[in-house]
Order: sequence, then structure tokens, then C-alpha cells
Amino acid sequence: MNDAVILPLDLPELSFTATGDSLVRRTVLPSGVRILSEQVPGARSATVGYWVAAGSRDELSGTFGATHFLEHLLFKGTPSRTALDIAVSFDAVGGEHNAMTAKEYTCYYAKVQDIDLPMAIEVIGDMLTSSLIDPTEFANERGVILEELAMADDDPTDVASERFFEAVFGDHPLGRPIGGSPETINAISRESVMEHYRGNYRPQDLVITVAGAVDHDVLVAAVSACLVGAGWDLSLEATPVARRNNATTAASASTPAQRLQVTHRPIEQANIIAGVEGLSATDERRATLTVLNSILGSGMSSRLFQEVREKRGLAYSVYSFAPSYSDAGIFGIYAGCSPAKSAQVAELMLEEFNKLGDSHVTDEEISRAVGQLRGASALALEDSDSRMSRLGRSELTLGEFIDLDTSIARISAVTADGIQELAHELSSRPLSIAAVGAVTDEMFSGLSLGRVAQS
Repeated sequence: MNDAVILPLDLPELSFTATGDSLVRRTVLPSGVRILSEQVPGARSATVGYWVAAGSRDELSGTFGATHFLEHLLFKGTPSRTALDIAVSFDAVGGEHNAMTAKEYTCYYAKVQDIDLPMAIEVIGDMLTSSLIDPTEFANERGVILEELAMADDDPTDVASERFFEAVFGDHPLGRPIGGSPETINAISRESVMEHYRGNYRPQDLVITVAGAVDHDVLVAAVSACLVGAGWDLSLEATPVARRNNATTAASASTPAQRLQVTHRPIEQANIIAGVEGLSATDERRATLTVLNSILGSGMSSRLFQEVREKRGLAYSVYSFAPSYSDAGIFGIYAGCSPAKSAQVAELMLEEFNKLGDSHVTDEEISRAVGQLRGASALALEDSDSRMSRLGRSELTLGEFIDLDTSIARISAVTADGIQELAHELSSRPLSIAAVGAVTDEMFSGLSLGRVAQS
């Protein structure tokens, strides 16, 4: 397979062979439910994911944190299963099950042996369609979520990450924490969570992906039986929910609350994140950004690691990262260092970032980055979890399936000119800095929140 496969929302059936002779099939039911599978030769296990096209960015004022709250509650029982029954179903077969709430989607997933896949489909389907959202469980889980938020607040890296998103995106929904805040969780009502459940957990919002030992026809039959058994009328026609429109939801229209976010904590290290708004998941330059990120801050041979840690010994952990969303992205650089060295480290990170836009990277650096990415991508696909997630992101966000061979071809086509051009564009964007530790605003006063000039 040499080209990406487009996934039209109005195409009922689609199948193709991917790298390694895995068979990918996709069915869109008349009700709008989308079911995708990747049958991997020789696999003896499978990972199933139930995806809902609603995340924390979709919450309205007064419901911040509702998406994550609901994720917790779906494990708390249905008319036919208690919370213990759900847990035992997977523990009794050595399976794994969990869920994740993101800014643009929610996913409930499980990994089991092939013989236990029907059970996983049934149990997660029951959870998703028939949760009781019991008032007592609601009250109990509020306490659990508050403890989860407290745990995250004790982690300075998590705090720096949240403050960095706020600094970059400001009042845009992408700038809000996924889990809400103690204030919003304490204020949220069961009815508002129920409204979120009823408004977003519908056939047209649902995507089911399975990778590993799976027969697609059996999967479609099992999912359909589960949903019909829960009372969903799959004969009612509906168009799958539209993918997010870049033109109408662009996060670049947001108003930054504060480009510099410093949180004082009496701890031994300063946790610093500096960066800019990045690229969306569908930007044609994503491959270039991936190679750029590898050269700058991915791995022990990266420029940041060599300059900040190896040559100067200023940090133990230093790296760059580039998450993307349907209409926006982040490009950030992280380091943990002594508070006294925080300004020096921040300046060094930004200098290395700016150098990418001022001169060409070498052919050796590009070759090393491509090799790193090729190997990491191939190794990731040894796991059915990664394949299942790839199907989900392809359907919900990208609108196309990008195979391993296609991904490698795109990465291999990246040029030094392309990297320099993109790096210059990114480094010219308004800079945001978040720092957590025994630091103050004044420590970063020498850094311009525009492009740092080169000496």
C-alpha cells in the first residue's frame, strides 16, 4: 500500500490490505455507527475500543469536567451488571480494560485473548449504552475524581503542562484541563452529566475499532446485537457525526490569557515548558514537523539532549513534543532543572529551536531521524493497542488511514529546506512559557515572548 486511504463518511463498506498483509475493513451502519477492524496474521489477542466523538473541548460552561466524570461513571454498573461484575469479567480472563478522556474524544477499551473478544465487545457495549449513573455512585465518584485532580496537582510536570496549554490557547476550549478543576467538579450536577451522556452517546457519534485476531463480519454482527439488545434502533438512518471543521473551530482565534505562567512551588526542580502553537493533525507538513521534532528533542542524540544535558549538565530530562488536534497543535520544549539555572536552560532551549529556522540541518541528522522514526513506528505496530488506536484516530480525526509504508514514505521525503522553513515559521510565532517550582516571573524577564535573537 503506497497511498493513504480516504475514509468517506457516506461509504458503507471499505476494505484494503495494509503493510504486513493485515486486512483492514470498515463498515458504516445505516444508523451512523462506524466499525473498523484490522485482522493481523498470526495474532492470538485483540484490542477493542469504543470511541465517542466528544471530548473536554465540547463541554459547555457549567459542565467543565463532565466528559471525564462520565468516563468514570460508565464503569459503575448497568441494569445487568454491577461495577464488580464489569471488573470480574476482565480479571477472570487475564484481560485489561480501561478508558481515556481526551480533548476531542473519549475511548473505552480492552485487550483480551481472541476467544474472549465477544465478551469484551458485549461488556464495553453494555457500559457505554446502559450506564445507570446511579446517584450514590455519582457522589462517591466525585470524591474519587477530586483525589485524582489532587494527585495531578502534586505532580509539577502535570501542572506545568496544564499551565502551558492555558498560556498557548488562552480562552479557547483546548486550553482547559481535561479533568476540570476542583471548583467545577464540586459544582457539577448529575443532570448536567446525564445531558452530556444523552447528547453525545448516540449511534452517529460511535466508532468501534478492533485490531488483532478479529473476523470483521463476526465483529459487525456482535456489535449490532449488543447495541440492539441495549435498545438502540439501528434501523433509523443517520449520518455519522461530521469531523471537526478547521475553518470554523480554529484554535488560533483564541485569546491567550497570559503568555508567561509561573507557579511557585517550594520543590527541588523547576519544570519549564516553552513553545508555540503548532500544526493541526491534518496539516500537510505533519511529516516535516515529525522529523523536525526528532532532530530537536527526541532521543539521546537530539540537539536538545546533547546541548543541555551532555555538554552542559544542566538537566536530566529535556525533550520536545508536538501533539496535534483537528484544528490546532502545540510545539513545546520541556526541561527539568535547578531553579537557579531555569533562565539559562530556557534560553538554551529556545536558541536550539531558533537555530533550526536559521540554517539547514545536516543530511546525517535527517537520516538518523528518519531511521529512528521508521523503527519506532514499526515497533509500535507489534502491539494491537497501537493498531486499534490508529484506526480510531484515522476515523475520528484524520479522515484517512495512513499505513506504515505511507508514513515512512512521507517522512523519507522530508527535506532540509522544508525543516528550516517550518522551523522559522514556528519560531516566529508568539512564545508561551510555563514554569513550576521555586521560580519567579522575574527569572524569565530577559526572555522575549517573541523570537529570541541570535548572537
